[in-house]
Amino acid sequence: MAEAVMADAVQFGLDTFGDVTVGLDDSPVSQAQVIRNLVAEAVLADDLGIDFIGVGEHHRVDFAVSSPETVLAGIATVTKNIRLGSAVTVLSSDDPVRVYQRFATVDALSNGRAEIILGRGSFTESFPLFGYDLTSYEVLFEEKLGLFAELLKERPVTWQGTQRASLTEQDVYPRTEGGHLTTWVGVGGSPESVVRAASHSFPLVLAIIGGDPARFAPYVDLYHRALAQLGTPDLPIAVHSPGFIADTDAEAAEQYFAHHKAMRDRIGAERGWAPSTRAEYENEISHGSLYLGSPETVARKLAKTIRTLGIQRFDLKYSAGTLPHELMMHSIELYGSRVIPLVRDLLR
Repeated sequence: MAEAVMADAVQFGLDTFGDVTVGLDDSPVSQAQVIRNLVAEAVLADDLGIDFIGVGEHHRVDFAVSSPETVLAGIATVTKNIRLGSAVTVLSSDDPVRVYQRFATVDALSNGRAEIILGRGSFTESFPLFGYDLTSYEVLFEEKLGLFAELLKERPVTWQGTQRASLTEQDVYPRTEGGHLTTWVGVGGSPESVVRAASHSFPLVLAIIGGDPARFAPYVDLYHRALAQLGTPDLPIAVHSPGFIADTDAEAAEQYFAHHKAMRDRIGAERGWAPSTRAEYENEISHGSLYLGSPETVARKLAKTIRTLGIQRFDLKYSAGTLPHELMMHSIELYGSRVIPLVRDLLR
């Protein structure tokens, strides 16, 4: 059963994959401009007091960000309070030492605001790009996650595995000023992934991108049980889900649909999914994990999910395919100025 939620203790974040967008006139936007727009979105979120912004890592034409840490370093220099993280860092096809070093650098530039969300990602382009064999998919993540857990202790590392050179009493720099780099593990809903996160004492991010959020309650319970069995103090749980806010429910549904469908059908064609329909879309708004509508509608749905799952943070994935920057900026404005205060009131 989900635990009680304290309204003021819940954090609210944003996630983006740096989707390549169009302008309001449907003209294409360059990947370089998408990255600059993302920085502006983060500045707005910081001005609004939003707690966190996460930037995804992808290596394909429809996403502009392949190096989240570089973008986050830029954001760090023009923001003051918002926490800065990945969403997710694909650890399987990267080197844990270099990931640690890059995020420790972001942590320095941001005065201790860096976070990492480690995961395996939902695409596989990075594996051949960086010379990794997909047949080693499981062992790559398992071994590298174990090494990363050792690196976070910020002391000389001794480690041995099959997918990377061993380390013997190896110092890794720079170390963080505060002695701690907040690191989460993102999972899509497999029990094994939930238990793995608990076994390494990592906070958990549940990526809930479709269906009733309540179906993830067993994973929340499993995580708490696993921590208890390991004798580990309880750790935070966050949820990442897509959403979009406009002035009215009707405006939100119309402004978002074409961009959502184009993205969903493009990815679906690669994976053998049937084309999405308007009925499926509307059902996901009403009963699923798409937090779309007016501030009041989205706030009610958010409050229900937070109560049901007993989570400590909700991250709204605010980008969606070619959805224009201007519409995302208005959505962020409504999220920070109206949705979050409404959710806090509903949770009291």
